[in-house]
Amino acid sequence: MLSRRKLIALLASGTALGGAALLLPSGPTGSPVAFDLGAANAQGTIDIPEMTLGDPNAPVKVVEYASYTCPHCAAFHADTFKAFKTDYIDTGKVHFTYREVFFDRYGLWAAMIARCAGAERYFGVADLLYKEQGQWARQGDPAAVADSLKRIGLQAGLGQTELDACLQDAAMAESLYAWYQTNAASDGVRSTPSFIINGDLHSGNMSLSQIGRLVDDAS
Repeated sequence: MLSRRKLIALLASGTALGGAALLLPSGPTGSPVAFDLGAANAQGTIDIPEMTLGDPNAPVKVVEYASYTCPHCAAFHADTFKAFKTDYIDTGKVHFTYREVFFDRYGLWAAMIARCAGAERYFGVADLLYKEQGQWARQGDPAAVADSLKRIGLQAGLGQTELDACLQDAAMAESLYAWYQTNAASDGVRSTPSFIINGDLHSGNMSLSQIGRLVDDAS
């Protein structure tokens, strides 16, 4: 798991601001701006809601840890997740929770866009982010990445002003990262995708038969 210092260094990379700042995109072209993490902490943290699907009383609880910039996570959502949802979540066998992992600032920005869409639209935005990962996540220019993420947000029905405000929300960014750190440390997550199935950790991309077998064994 990344340390907080390491993440800050990654996010502040390429600037003269050093390790005390976290870069967020700002302005009409998504040009990056920094905020002070100490100030964000001093203002307190925001409660981060869990993003879930299915019956909370389902016999098997599955928690996926994934990064929006992780190719293996995109592959799981392209090849397996839709069928897994149909066969296991929608049938009441599994209560599913999705938790973001942050290896870089682009993954953090993507999570912020998805969460700003709200709980009802979250998984639809997540699907778009994974489908278009090859276009937005591999761009070298932070402004171009921010603009691409905003276009995805617009597809999901968010307004331009709403998207600009979302990506400038320093308190949300800091709270999301603290939330990720706490959960990943508690569950021993070191890589993505990782799955907690009724308390047991399983790492790596899976086919429907592989994850289905684990769910069946846990039920």
